[in-house]
Order: sequence, then C-alpha cells, then structure tokens
Amino acid sequence: MAISHTCFIAGHARLPQGMAAQSIFNSLTITAEVDRKYGVIIEASCTLATDHGRQYIHEILKGISIKDGVEEAEKLIETHYRGKATNALVAALKDLYRQYVTAVDEEKSNKTM
Repeated sequence: MAISHTCFIAGHARLPQGMAAQSIFNSLTITAEVDRKYGVIIEASCTLATDHGRQYIHEILKGISIKDGVEEAEKLIETHYRGKATNALVAALKDLYRQYVTAVDEEKSNKTM
C-alpha cells in the first residue's frame, strides 16, 4: 500500500566483475522508501546476492536522512561494508540521492502550478 507521506526511489550502479550478484544482475540497485518531509529512509533494500548482505545494507541505511545528502550513509558503507561491492553501493546510493532530489524538485514545482 502506497503511503502519501513517503515515496519509493531507486538508485543504480554497475557491479564489478567477479561478484556473485554480477552473474545474476549487471547492476546493483538500492531501493528505499523515504519520508517526503524529512528525507528519512524508512525501509531500504538492495540487490546484493545474499540475504545477509541485503539485510546489512538495510540496517546501515534505515533511519538516515538523505535530505541534505548521503555523506553519512556513504561513510557508514565505506567503514563497515567490506565486500567487493563497496564502490557500486556508494555509486547506487549517490544515484538514489539524485532521484530523491529530482522527486522533491518535481513535487515543489507541481505545488506552485
């Protein structure tokens, strides 16, 4: 069920060669349900190959506000995630932020019309 105070966004990045997930997907995707007003990530998921990896990234991202950028989340991933997909995760996170900014800007322009 869609909730009016949240939005669903996705960020994508290419996976490095030699990863388990790379044989299934050519890219890594991070999806997030984000509170529209405060930019807080309510739920997050990604296309890492293992449930454990997906859950770990969810736990890192949940509760972080991306309203003013993703530096905090980027630092947490770079510090705590030690898999081959670190750069792809950070790139997907930055793309997710770009999608969030676009959605917020579109929402603002629709309100002024």
